[in-house]
Amino acid sequence: MKINKDNIAELAWQKMDNLLPCIVQNAISGKVLMQGYMNQDAVAHTLETGKVTFFSRSKQRLWTKGETSNNTLDLVEISADCDQDSILVLAHPNGPTCHTGAETCWFDSASADLSFIGELEQVIASRKGADPESSYTAHLYSKGIKRIAQKVGEEGVETALAATVKDLEELKNESADLLYHLIVLLQASDLNLSDVVKVLRERHAK
Repeated sequence: MKINKDNIAELAWQKMDNLLPCIVQNAISGKVLMQGYMNQDAVAHTLETGKVTFFSRSKQRLWTKGETSNNTLDLVEISADCDQDSILVLAHPNGPTCHTGAETCWFDSASADLSFIGELEQVIASRKGADPESSYTAHLYSKGIKRIAQKVGEEGVETALAATVKDLEELKNESADLLYHLIVLLQASDLNLSDVVKVLRERHAK
C-alpha cells in the first residue's frame, strides 16, 4: 500500500520491533540504491520534508540521508509490501548514494537492462551545454532541435528498412541508434523518458 501520514500506524511495527527495513530505488532507472531502517518518526519525517530519512541504529536517532554529504534522496513515493513489514522508497538521488562514493551500495552487481537505459539518459542529459568538441552527443546538441529531429527521422526509417528486409543484426543496431537519438531529442525538448512512460501508463489504464 502507498504510505501517507494517515496510515503510518497501520504498518506491522510491533512485529518488527518498531523498525522496518527500507529499500531505496532510483525512481527513474529502477536501480536499487541502498537499504536502511525506518521507525514511525522516520516515515513521518520523510513524508513531511520530502527527504528520505532513516532511524540510525548506531546513532539511535533519526538520520536524513545526505545530512552531512548533501547526497540527499528526494522522495517520489513510499509504500509497504503485502505484509506491511517492509518499505520501498522511490527517490531521485542527488549525487552518489553509497558512502564509498558509488552510485549504489550494490556497485559490484550487474544492472538490469532497463536500468542501463536510465543510466544512459543521465549521461546524455549531462552533455547538454558541454563543449561540442567533447563528444558526439554535445556536438549534436549544438546543432539544434531541427537537426536532432532529423536524425530521429533518419534512424526511424533505417530501423523500419532493416525490419522489412529481415536483417536482425542491422535491426538491433538501428534500433539502438533510434533509441539513443530519441533520448537526445527528448532532452533537447526539456523532456525525459519518464514523461513518455507517464503517457504509456495512462493509455494502459484505459
